[in-house]
Parts: sequence; C-alpha cells; structure tokens
Amino acid sequence: MRSMWKGSISFGLVTIPIKLYAATETKDVRFNLLHAECRTPVSYRKWCQVCDEEVAGEEIVKGYEYEKGRYVIMTDEDFEAMPVAAGHTLDIVDFVRLEQIDPIYFEKT
Repeated sequence: MRSMWKGSISFGLVTIPIKLYAATETKDVRFNLLHAECRTPVSYRKWCQVCDEEVAGEEIVKGYEYEKGRYVIMTDEDFEAMPVAAGHTLDIVDFVRLEQIDPIYFEKT
C-alpha cells in the first residue's frame, strides 16, 4: 500500500517522521470492459473532437476552463512554482475523545 502523505510531526525540538495511509480499503468488485466478439479488453482512446483523430499522451496538456470554451494551459513547471500553503509538518492543536468523531469519517481518512 502506498502512503497518501509523508512528512513529520513536531513537538518543540523533537521531530518524528511519519507516513499516512488510508484507514480503510475499498474492496469493490470491478469489471473490465471487453469486446463481446473476441473477449479482449477495450482500450481507452483519447480523441480530439475538432481534429477528428486520436491524440498521443505526449500531446495532451492540462487546462483550466475560466470561461466557456476558453482555457489557461498549465505546465508541470507552473504547478511546481505555485506557493504551497501547507508544508510537510503536522501541528497537533488538540486531542478529542473517540465519541466526538462522527462515524461517517471512518470510511476514509
């Protein structure tokens, strides 16, 4: 299982490295899409509706639609340059009793 987050918990001058994992795992039944005739998996195609052709993975970029049909293109460098408010440190502010936590939050952390 892969960790969801890596970082540390600090108590004054003491720092404890930690990894967070999901508290539960979903064990849903998942089906593959198959071609009925030959029983082989159907592939996922990335298709451009304007050019009417399949698009290769290296030709795909991320864009944010700020107005209907108009996008701002974001690169990996743009995401790396963004200031991140949260660091890799958890600050413990308070503790609560188990009874104070709604059980609905036990499905996933």
